[in-house]
Amino acid sequence: MTRLRKVAIVGVSLSDCGRVDDATAYTLHAQAARRALADAGLDRAVVDGFASAGTGTLAPVEVAEYLGLRPTWVDSTSVGGSTWEVMAAHAADAIAAGHANAVLLAYGSTARADIKAGRRTGNLSFGARGPLQFEVPYGHTLIAKYAMAARRHMIEHGTTIEQLAEVAVQARANAALNPEAMVREPVTVDDVLSGPMIADPFTKLHCCLRSDGGAAVLLAAEEFVQDCRTAPVWILGTGEHVSHAAMSEWPDFTVSPAAVSGRLAFERAGVRPAEVDFAEIYDAFTYMTLVTLEDLGFCAKGEGGAFVEKGRLRVEGGELPVNTDGGGLSAQHPGMRGLFLLVEAVRQLRGEAGARQVRGRRGELPRLGVASGTGGWFCSSGTVVLGRG
Repeated sequence: MTRLRKVAIVGVSLSDCGRVDDATAYTLHAQAARRALADAGLDRAVVDGFASAGTGTLAPVEVAEYLGLRPTWVDSTSVGGSTWEVMAAHAADAIAAGHANAVLLAYGSTARADIKAGRRTGNLSFGARGPLQFEVPYGHTLIAKYAMAARRHMIEHGTTIEQLAEVAVQARANAALNPEAMVREPVTVDDVLSGPMIADPFTKLHCCLRSDGGAAVLLAAEEFVQDCRTAPVWILGTGEHVSHAAMSEWPDFTVSPAAVSGRLAFERAGVRPAEVDFAEIYDAFTYMTLVTLEDLGFCAKGEGGAFVEKGRLRVEGGELPVNTDGGGLSAQHPGMRGLFLLVEAVRQLRGEAGARQVRGRRGELPRLGVASGTGGWFCSSGTVVLGRG
């Protein structure tokens, strides 16, 4: 039996992010890709695999062409915000098996700039075809789906709106330490609760930003690590799961698909949630953070509210720093944020996070981190366990 190769993330980067009015989505892809290659210290010629989604008619073919790549391995998986963790899993499997040597994941979006310029409008839903035809005509918007799930958790487990607001408060506290975050001013629970109502129980600050931006991550086989200028961050375990499309087919609004993807990732990595030093979790809404923490095993089902209200998510003084860059609630959220989770996790494990740097249990650099993305309205999940050294 052929030995599977170890796989590491060797390069990461963000493009210009936040308010970017003078760039196209392709430009942001290219910025991020060039910077990730420079971060790794590898030449573009090494890249023989490419994965992207969300741009163009033939994504990722059009983006690969724009970047001057002619890959022999390609992935265009599109399952919403968790796309990038799922793609990372596929890329790691391909590299381990010898089907590729170095795979570049890239994303770029001008979601904010396009709306400001009138090139598009805000999306209230993903359309009204297929199973969605039974929900959209009744005003069941994307945000309403998340709000309904949050309300179910509140009813079943006694979770309070103040506890959900704490997620936003702590995300902003982490963003205050991140010079790349779009908003950094502190907020309080009262600030969150007093904001304009968007979809009951969510006020504005329960919801993610709308920004521009891109990201890129380069994965490579173990034999390329010695040629890189950065320390490798190893992919230890991955998991993916799809749950439902129609809300009527979701068995339990208080359980996300991370309950499966997380279990698989931790089992394959051979580690326990209690060993993890930090977590990067998809947070388009505050409830996503809370329920994903439960489903990844950081606390028991129904205890997420009590877990988050004690300041545990903060970089400064938190027991389990979560969304250390400020997350989608405060740092940036240009459509599909999953790739940003991987970038931030790698920076933390390499000790490159500056003022927001997480420290391990004895003050050393963190050893283990997890990135968990969610797509649709808890329709899909991808979880990646990463390790240093």
